[in-house]
Amino acid sequence: MLVDTKYLFLRLGQAILVLLLAFTAAFVLLSLIPGDGVTARFADPALGLSADQIAAIREETGADSPALSRYLLTLAGFLAGNFGFSVQTGAAVSTIVAAALPSTAVLALSGFVTALVLAVIIAVLATYGPTSGPLRWVRRALDATPSLFISIPVFWLGILLIQVFSFQLGLVSVVEPGSAEALVLPTLTVAVPLSAPIAQVLIRSITEVKTSPFVKVTQAKGASEPWILVHAVARNAILPGLTIIGLIFGELVAGAVVTETVFGRNGIGQITAQAVTHRDNPILLAVVVIATFGYVLINLIVDLLYPVIDVRLRGNRTSTLAQVGTAEDTGPAEPVSGNFAGGKES
Repeated sequence: MLVDTKYLFLRLGQAILVLLLAFTAAFVLLSLIPGDGVTARFADPALGLSADQIAAIREETGADSPALSRYLLTLAGFLAGNFGFSVQTGAAVSTIVAAALPSTAVLALSGFVTALVLAVIIAVLATYGPTSGPLRWVRRALDATPSLFISIPVFWLGILLIQVFSFQLGLVSVVEPGSAEALVLPTLTVAVPLSAPIAQVLIRSITEVKTSPFVKVTQAKGASEPWILVHAVARNAILPGLTIIGLIFGELVAGAVVTETVFGRNGIGQITAQAVTHRDNPILLAVVVIATFGYVLINLIVDLLYPVIDVRLRGNRTSTLAQVGTAEDTGPAEPVSGNFAGGKES
C-alpha cells in the first residue's frame, strides 16, 4: 500500500484540528475588535431607528449573547454548512461566498499553473543555461530572478502591469474586457511573486541532484543531458518543490484577494474588502475558514503524494519520513538505473 492507513487517519485528524484552531482564533480575534457590525449598520442616524429597535435587532442577531454561547452556536452552524447571515445585506453568507468563489478559484488556479510554468522555466535555465560565451549572463540573471520576484508587492505589480500592458502598449484592455482577456493581467499578478519561492527551491534542489553520484554514473553511461534532466534530476528534485507548493497556498489566496481588489474582480477579495469596511464578521469568519480548508486540503494532497513519487516513503510513512527528512534536506530518491545507447535508454 502506497500510504499507511494509520498515517492517513493521523493526517486527517491533524487537518480537522487545524480547521478548528483556525475557526477559534478567527472568532476570538473578530470578537475582540471594538464595536460590531450591527452597530455599524443600524446605529446610523440616517436610518432613524430608536434605541429599542436597535436593541431588538441586537437580541435577534445574538450580538449581545455571551461569547461562549455565540462561539458554540456559530461552530454548530459551520459544521452543518450554515455560515449565518451578512450583517450588511441580510443575505445568507453561504450564498454570497458561493457566488464569489468561482471567480477566485479560476484566478487562483490560472495563477498557480502559470507560477509553476514560470518556476520550472527559470529553474531549468538557471541550472542548465550556458556557462560560457556571450549568453552566460542569462544564467546569472535567471538565478537572481526569484529574489527579485519575491520582493515585488502584489498590488504594485498589478498597477504596473495595467500601466504597461493596457495604457502604454494597449495589448490588454481593462475596460470591459472579455472573460479570457480579463484574466491575463490578474493571472500574471498572482503568478510572478508566487513563482519565486518555487523557483528558488527547484534551483537549489536541481543543483544538488546534478552533483549526486548516481547522476554522474548515468552521464558516464552516455545519457544525454535532456534525458538525465527528465528521468533522473527532475524525478529526484521534485519532492522539495512539492513541499513548497503546499506551503505557499496561503500566499496564493492572499495574492488572489489583493489582485481582485486591484483589478475590481467580483470574487472573494471583493467581498472580503467590503466585509472589513462594514465589520461584517460572519463573512470574514467564513472566508477565513474556507481559505484554511483550502490550505489544509492542498497540503494533505501534497503530503499523500510523497510515497507515490519516492519509494522510500511507502509503507510506514511516519517513521520513514523522520529518517528521510524534510523538504530542506531531502536527498535523491532511488538512483536511475538502466543501459543507455546514444543518450537513450535501451
